[in-house]
Amino acid sequence: MPVCRSNKSPWVCLTCSSVHCGRYVNGHAKKHYEDAQVPLTNHKKSEKQDKPQHTVCMDCSSYSTYCYRCDDFVVNDTKLGLVQKVREHLQNLENSAFTADRHRKRKLLENSSLNSKLLKVNGSTAAICATGLRNLGNTCFMNAILQSLSNIEQFCCYFKELPAVELRNGKTAGRRTYHTRSQGDNNVSLVEEFRKTLCALWQGSQTAFSPESLFYVVWKIMPNFRGYQQQDAHEFMRYLLDHLHLELQGGFNGVSRSAILQENSALSASNKCCMKGIYKTNSPKTERKENGASTVVTAIFGGILQNEVNCLICGTESRKFDPFLDLSLDIPSQFRNKRSKNQENGPVCSLRDCLRSFTDLEELDETELYMCHKCKKKQKSTKKFWIQKLPKVLCLHLKRFHWTAYLRNKVDTYVEFPLRGLDMKCYLLEPENSGPEHCLYDLAAVVVHHGSGVGSGHYTAYATHEGRWFHFNDSTVTLTDEDTVVKAKAYILFYVERQAKAGSDKL
Repeated sequence: MPVCRSNKSPWVCLTCSSVHCGRYVNGHAKKHYEDAQVPLTNHKKSEKQDKPQHTVCMDCSSYSTYCYRCDDFVVNDTKLGLVQKVREHLQNLENSAFTADRHRKRKLLENSSLNSKLLKVNGSTAAICATGLRNLGNTCFMNAILQSLSNIEQFCCYFKELPAVELRNGKTAGRRTYHTRSQGDNNVSLVEEFRKTLCALWQGSQTAFSPESLFYVVWKIMPNFRGYQQQDAHEFMRYLLDHLHLELQGGFNGVSRSAILQENSALSASNKCCMKGIYKTNSPKTERKENGASTVVTAIFGGILQNEVNCLICGTESRKFDPFLDLSLDIPSQFRNKRSKNQENGPVCSLRDCLRSFTDLEELDETELYMCHKCKKKQKSTKKFWIQKLPKVLCLHLKRFHWTAYLRNKVDTYVEFPLRGLDMKCYLLEPENSGPEHCLYDLAAVVVHHGSGVGSGHYTAYATHEGRWFHFNDSTVTLTDEDTVVKAKAYILFYVERQAKAGSDKL
């Protein structure tokens, strides 16, 4: 038990074996490290000093190790494998000491403990079956995206139904895997760890799931997200979908590419001829394309934009089709000072205002002159986007972070968005070719950024599951209502295409 008697996030010091709570509880583990440095500073003037000591501690729940001097997690071991021995000892203690306690808790779950997770919904009693995600150190950006994706049924079910990939055998079968630098990168699979995480989130466990294995793979294949500083949730989502797409294209851990493509065929039959790209940003200059076959990522999130550019000198028109997985929408400048829904200084910014700003005709400024092939030089021009094909899941990113001088500031404007019946027909290039039911979208999840800057603050998510709305705040999951959801200052919105006709209001 930590010195503060808290049972949350216990860490054991591998130097003196004392147990303290983590920095996100009362911070006694970090204070223990700081206190240990005081004697060292008193001997700075001595001619011969020992090398600075690395105060390493271990999470008693996940068995991950962290060095406070390096301010980083430790993935290697000593030559004698002492860290692994400590892990095995802690695991044996856990298995022996808590077996009886687990039986006791199981009985309590069937009785009084379960009552704390029950709520009256439409006159009937329903249990919260959602599972939270542990914060591994400023990983709320990842947790919010994972919880949102786990509530997009078609996408989530695909991964959950994939066969499990066994990365271990022999003596280590059935045990937890602890990655070290000596293992290399050959046995890591983002798809597999993503699958495991999704499977864990809706099993009804009241204990938060630790996504450390997934985060380890993220570190391996996405260097931008190494470390424990706050990251941008939208950027993480783009990288995550990108790498899932690439791994599914080439097969993973023994699963052949042909087998994956065969499973994708039902989802992506209509997309194979046109889905050649993976990411599309609003500016053609920053477009990124990745040729290859369609996967479940592009089949569900993939849409197509038509980009029209007209030379203002000779009138030459250039058209280009750009695939996208999400649309990044500016919040119109006239709304940027309006921070709350109830503020009285002018109309409330709506999602429709942001979509209209995205698709309206605009004149490119001097830094974005168009190279006209007829004039044979860069000329002033206009640009307009049309949506040529809508995706099954429409992901809308509100651009809340902007560079001003040397700072990246947040646009804290409230943007009104519909829970049901987002009508995208008026933004289509050929609306007459799409039935009304294929243009209506219902909200599935919302990612919210709390705070003032991209490098700080906190991310949470709202998502709907089986008709109920949940609020996901790292390890805490609570039932909420629609009135609370619509008041959120959305950062990323996930809308799912409506499958059947139903009477609802349109945007």
